[in-house]
Amino acid sequence: MILSETWFVEGYIDFELQKYRLLAYLKEVKAGFDQARLYPYLSDVVNHYNNLLSFQKNKHFLQDNFPRTLSGIDLRRMELVYDRMINDSEIMQELERIAEFALDEMKGTISEGAGIYEHVEHSMLVEPVGIVPLYKNEGYVFIRYGAHKEVRIYNYTITLFEHKDARYKGIRMEYMESHEKTLANTYEQIKIDLVRRVRTLPNPAVYKVECAETFPFNETLLPVTKRVLVQRIADA
Repeated sequence: MILSETWFVEGYIDFELQKYRLLAYLKEVKAGFDQARLYPYLSDVVNHYNNLLSFQKNKHFLQDNFPRTLSGIDLRRMELVYDRMINDSEIMQELERIAEFALDEMKGTISEGAGIYEHVEHSMLVEPVGIVPLYKNEGYVFIRYGAHKEVRIYNYTITLFEHKDARYKGIRMEYMESHEKTLANTYEQIKIDLVRRVRTLPNPAVYKVECAETFPFNETLLPVTKRVLVQRIADA
């Protein structure tokens, strides 16, 4: 089930209707969390939570999204004239009631998801393979988890993007290939072979990520790896 960014102002504005709509959505999120699946559930709930906070702090959040009613025609300007339904105090009170309920319900859901995230993060071991060069914005990540001998190799690139208030670091990871880790084929040997074959990065930064437990790879382990690796590289 998907909730749009302005779900609480769409359709018929009724507390009971929106309440059950929200609870159905959160039930699906919780089912994902029960299987330790964080993506896309956790980030989606956090976005909805922040949107509701914006609504509470700034009522102008609705100005461009709230439905309007046609009230007449401006013949001089040849324009349709609309009245904002948001001016209806009863509707505003109902929206505030929906927002307050939703925030309280989402807070518990986010807390549950954050707990899973922390558990996954604490189960991880992130270490460099060999000497880390000065330039660390590009390199490779070796990922192995559970009882698997398979090592998944990714190329990573640190990206910078700007928000109106700050600059943030992100990461892009692309799958390259997989190898089996053995007593002879160690992480160091895999790195040597990779550098020998791929000439684009002659002295790359390489990190290994090991997780003793088995989590859903694409929905949990990979997203958490990205966030942890960005922080690790930033702190190095």
